[in-house]
Amino acid sequence: MHDNKPSRDRSWPEKFRDAFHGVREGVQGQSSFFVHFFVAALVIVAAVVLKIDNPVEWGLLLLCITVVLTAEMFNSALESIVRSITNQVDPRLGSALDIGSAAVLTASIGAAITGTIIFLNRLAMLLGWW
Repeated sequence: MHDNKPSRDRSWPEKFRDAFHGVREGVQGQSSFFVHFFVAALVIVAAVVLKIDNPVEWGLLLLCITVVLTAEMFNSALESIVRSITNQVDPRLGSALDIGSAAVLTASIGAAITGTIIFLNRLAMLLGWW
C-alpha cells in the first residue's frame, strides 16, 4: 500500500493496483527473483517439450512455481523491512533474514524434487522404459 489511506477504505481496484505494484517491486528489485522466474520459464518449456499432458502434473508444476515465487517475494519483503529498520548489524535481524532465505531454499528444493519426479517419469515413458 503506497498511499496513506487505511486499508478498510481502499476499493478493490486500489487493492489490486497495490498488489501489482508489489509484484513489480519484487521483480525489479531482486536479482534472485529473476533467477527463479527464469527457471520457472525453463520448467514450462521442458513440460511442453516433454509433452506433459496430465492436468495433475501441470497443476503440481505450476503450484511449485507459484510457491517458490511467493516465498521469494516474502523474503524480499522481509529484506525490505529489515533495511528500513536499521543499517546496523543485528544478530536477531540477521537470523530473520537467514530464516527467510531458508524458506526460499526449502520451497526451491521441494519444487526441484517434484519437477524431477514428473520429468523423469515422463522421460521414462517417452523412452519406453515403462
